[in-house]
Amino acid sequence: MTDDRLSLVFSALSDPTRRDIVARLAAGDATVNELAEPYDVTVQAVSKHIKVLEDAGLVSRSRDAQRRPCHLETEVFDLMTKWIERYRREAEDRFRRLDALLERMGEQPAAGTPTKEAAS
Repeated sequence: MTDDRLSLVFSALSDPTRRDIVARLAAGDATVNELAEPYDVTVQAVSKHIKVLEDAGLVSRSRDAQRRPCHLETEVFDLMTKWIERYRREAEDRFRRLDALLERMGEQPAAGTPTKEAAS
């Protein structure tokens, strides 16, 4: 279930316009009309982008009198962060093991180099 949700989230964020909408909503709630202002597309096109973000759980809409502001759902970012963090930790562990191996190899004499005992 989590993998399916992550797929929806990452797919929704694959579009630069949707990433920009998410960035704008991080600063505060906004209506579809407000979100559509800087784009050279119709309000309907922006509304479709918001629907994709809603389906992924990144955005919700509420009703405030006549307004229907869009709201960024931050708990989805926790899900993404946990997923990314897991693989970041695994990569760091691999690099630590590689660093330790390279350090041990650096302490060993190179092939064909006489050891201290042989040089005496």
